[in-house]
Amino acid sequence: MPLRIAAVHRDRMTGLSPDSEHPLLAPAGQTTGGFAVGDWVLANDANRIIRLLDRRTELKRRAAGTDAQSQLIAANVDVLFITSSCNADFNPARLERYLALANRAGCYPVVVLTKADTCDDPDDYIKQAEALAPFLTVLSVNARDEEDLHRVAEWCPAGQTGALLGSSGVGKTTLTNGLTGSVDATAGIREDDAKGRHTTTFRSLRRMTNGGWLIDTPGMRALRLLDAGEGVDAVFADLLELAAACRFSDCSHQGEPGCAIEAAITAGELDPDRLNRWQKLQREDRYNSETVAEARARHREFGKMIKSVQRAHKGRKGY
Repeated sequence: MPLRIAAVHRDRMTGLSPDSEHPLLAPAGQTTGGFAVGDWVLANDANRIIRLLDRRTELKRRAAGTDAQSQLIAANVDVLFITSSCNADFNPARLERYLALANRAGCYPVVVLTKADTCDDPDDYIKQAEALAPFLTVLSVNARDEEDLHRVAEWCPAGQTGALLGSSGVGKTTLTNGLTGSVDATAGIREDDAKGRHTTTFRSLRRMTNGGWLIDTPGMRALRLLDAGEGVDAVFADLLELAAACRFSDCSHQGEPGCAIEAAITAGELDPDRLNRWQKLQREDRYNSETVAEARARHREFGKMIKSVQRAHKGRKGY
């Protein structure tokens, strides 16, 4: 029986058929950690998964901890709704990170700026977001306005799957309620920094009122990119084009002669912060994309270095 996973818990899952919900068990000897909301699976009459079907798209990040493990976020997502709000939560660097994730996964990114009704000039936030990537779709919305909800839903029509990602407090639950007809409770935000509390505690797949499907996710405090080099390049395509005109192919854009990127910064055509964010994401992705063996080897070498320094320090003290 083909089912689509609608929720993943520690020891169980929920699957959807055209008619009803079904409790799902992982294959014998496996955990639920290898499955994501949005996955298509085949299950037997005992509701045990016997096969995971191929994923069209896969959203994942590097999990917390020192081992180079990945954490699945969602699967088979067509449109990634990257949510931020028209207040202190708005953060270009964070949006670039989500855009790199979307490009890496092969999802179409749509930036949804919530709480436009509480902002004096939402157009300023729109312009800042649009400047982050070529041809980026950016919507500013009041999540309780029917017309605004319709504009969002148009990007995820019947038969398509969207996913909402963003920080806590930006209004993902309110958006989900409006797009799906749900009535989940919402929580307020702190006035000083616009940070919110988690109201969504696990990922879930729900049918939208227009026939599409929506995956709501808990607010993310940290999104550590994993194997996202191509996604980062897509977001910073303008810098890649400039870098191709540098005199040296290995230019680090840190003072070398003939650097096209530094020339653009000097001419006022490029914000130096954007260069810094690009280089930071490149370094982070290389670090996070280490294999488990590489990560463990690096930590062993670091541990040896610390012990060597400690022994040398004790020697100088005469211990």
